[in-house]
Amino acid sequence: MRRTLHYDAVVVGAGVAGLTAAARLAESGARVCVLAKGVGSTHLAPGTVDVLGYEPDGSEPPRRVDSPARALPAFVAERTDHPYALLGVDSIRPALEWFAERIEHGPQQGYRYLGEMERNHLLPTAVGAARPSALVPETMAAGDLRGTGPICVVGLHPLRDLWASLCAANIVRLGVEARAVEVGLDVDRPDENALGLARRFEDPGFRRTFADRLAPQLRDDERVALPAVLGVRDPHGVWSELETWLGRPVFEIPTVPPSVPGMRVSDALRAALRAAGGRLVVGAEVGGAERDGERVTALQAHTAGRDTTYAARWVVLATGGFNSGALALGSDWVVRETVLGLPVRGAPAPGARRFVPEYFGEQPMSRVGVAVDPNQRAEGLENVIVAGAALPGAEPWREGSGEGIAITSGHRAAELVRAEEGLGAAV
Repeated sequence: MRRTLHYDAVVVGAGVAGLTAAARLAESGARVCVLAKGVGSTHLAPGTVDVLGYEPDGSEPPRRVDSPARALPAFVAERTDHPYALLGVDSIRPALEWFAERIEHGPQQGYRYLGEMERNHLLPTAVGAARPSALVPETMAAGDLRGTGPICVVGLHPLRDLWASLCAANIVRLGVEARAVEVGLDVDRPDENALGLARRFEDPGFRRTFADRLAPQLRDDERVALPAVLGVRDPHGVWSELETWLGRPVFEIPTVPPSVPGMRVSDALRAALRAAGGRLVVGAEVGGAERDGERVTALQAHTAGRDTTYAARWVVLATGGFNSGALALGSDWVVRETVLGLPVRGAPAPGARRFVPEYFGEQPMSRVGVAVDPNQRAEGLENVIVAGAALPGAEPWREGSGEGIAITSGHRAAELVRAEEGLGAAV
């Protein structure tokens, strides 16, 4: 027997956009439920907030942006179909401030994000490339490549997700003095991943032993770069204690998934949702919708071995794009939205080129998303608002804009519903 649950808003997707929209709505007094197939994209992302890192202008690689605040007006003026044009540049800053506040007041005591739209940090990646990011965890901020002091990249044996010598060599190519060392760790598994090590680093005895083994290998003026494994529940405590013991700046470098910094973001946004009375259902796959004219009245989902109907006045669709399976390209070369069967926008015309052979090139299919009106409503529907990577018009990977779009569009989606429903101001 199918059961029916009633909410003011149902959010589909538990990535940054979905959790932002849901938490913001719940804080306004709405009854909110998040439906998610899995844990969301946070566990794959590096945990930084990239608002605008590059401005694709025909050059390869694209021109790096030093100040998103200065670059965005011209960027939007030249790209009227971009999500930032839809959302409005003025909506970015309050959304980022909301996000930073939720991290600071989240379950990881003392942990916070640093930065602003006026200046990008320039952080090293796991292969030693430079990544521009507007907001970064405090545990990464000392890695700004424009900072002072050489860098010692520390490889952790047996972690295979950061090759310290490769990372250091590429940092040197960027004009920053760097070298690599390796520290062996006492772990049971020969293939320990970042999450496993992050849990081990929350043991004071384990990190004390690590610090004692690393300290003799360091030079006086070096910053210490570590894989992003400095705790899941208490990253501030782990990081600050290592800085004290080693007597120098310490910073994390994001590695391949599972992303520990991304998990911290997910934990903080989920905590904000729960604190405001919202609900999250993981393992819920939406398989259909009930409609009344131009309104979606309910979503049908399969979860926990049973079918459930989630009735709601509003739906926020934050399901992502091709990577998540929310968009699919069929054998007939037609792009389809797979959750609600919504119209899409941005697909190449029939017969036009869809892909290019250059790996870093501008892929014609990359800008496809759900067709929306100026208020983020899905085309033809009054109460379905689209957020995050499901929006058309962006190239987040080439622009360095994914997290900025996700947070801003999720925040604005909640504000649009709040205004329509006359909900109270969010706390």
